[in-house]
Amino acid sequence: MPETNLGTTKDSANWRRRTKAVRAGTRRSEFGETSEAIFLTSGYAYPNAEEAEARFKGKADGFIYSRFSNPTVGMFEERIAELEGAERAMATATGMAAVNASLLCQVKTGDHVVASRALFGSCRYIIEEILPRFGVGITLVDGTDLDQWRDAVRPETVCAFLETPSNPMLEIIDLQQVADIVHSVQAKVIVDNAFATPALQRPVETGADIVVYSATKHIDGQGRCLGGAVLATNDFIEDTLKPFLRHTGPALSPFNAWVLLKGLETLDLRVEQHCRNAEDVAGFLLRQDKIERVLYPGFGSHPQHDLAMAQMDAGGGLVTFDLGGGKAAAFRFLNALKIVDISNNLGDTKSLITHPATTTHQRLDEAERSHLGINAGTVRLSVGLEDAEDIKEDLSQALKAA
Repeated sequence: MPETNLGTTKDSANWRRRTKAVRAGTRRSEFGETSEAIFLTSGYAYPNAEEAEARFKGKADGFIYSRFSNPTVGMFEERIAELEGAERAMATATGMAAVNASLLCQVKTGDHVVASRALFGSCRYIIEEILPRFGVGITLVDGTDLDQWRDAVRPETVCAFLETPSNPMLEIIDLQQVADIVHSVQAKVIVDNAFATPALQRPVETGADIVVYSATKHIDGQGRCLGGAVLATNDFIEDTLKPFLRHTGPALSPFNAWVLLKGLETLDLRVEQHCRNAEDVAGFLLRQDKIERVLYPGFGSHPQHDLAMAQMDAGGGLVTFDLGGGKAAAFRFLNALKIVDISNNLGDTKSLITHPATTTHQRLDEAERSHLGINAGTVRLSVGLEDAEDIKEDLSQALKAA
């Protein structure tokens, strides 16, 4: 098996997505196992000194060290790249490692980065706090305002970073339009696709150059392990990302890669049911008097519904809504839930709910949260795979407490 996945599994180019999810990237050992093997090893032995030299010089295929590459990790990388429709992928230890690497591997002092304001808190921290320390200029824009993107890009812009749907307000950004704007200055577009997953949205089809994932979310989908991935062209990964990852070391463990491989096998089926449940639950919430606003991309009431349906295959598994009564009412509601768990994670088989103003976005001041539409009564619900009737009954009894 080569050190990196430079090609695709034989015949996989003609497979449909669900077949790729089960079989793409599979490499069997001499034992002929049907389930992918876990290669729990840090290093590799060479048959002779000449082979070791050739591998280090890149003149021979083979593994060197699991910080660089590993057979199980390689299978995960090839499979997720096939699902996304990207040329290549490299896995990371976490989703934030993927975000960090996708940016830091390509910027230097004097460069400029444009980003949408509506980002997960840790993503905002990297862009607002870490990049400026190294002399990288940043500009934040309202992601849905194309004029702001046009005004923000300039000759020194190296890349743009955005997430759609956004966390937590499910804002939808026009990927093709933003890509056209960013490409006009020869910059790259990085899209965090964790909320939609490759089951619902494949940003490379609409102009994205780089796609990042927190595989911890829907890709694992069962709250078991951490992981991330960066997907891009072979040239970008080989020449820009790979050296950065090899020497900074945010490597995905072989065991976690195996868990994520198993997650990819059922990703499409799980996300399909997440969407069904979320649509049912969102419809229920729209009918509740104590709910002041419901945001779900699959509904016509969402501000960017038409765009969401053009870019995504369905509305997704997350619903964001506002409770009247502010933080006190939101906390009473959360504390009264009996099935839905309070957690900042998402994309799990279990329904999970969080209060962004005091958790994922607590770093932002009140004015910035208000600008993003996050208020004291806002909650984000990741709808799981329980029976939708049970979820609705749990929400109903908790609303009474609120």
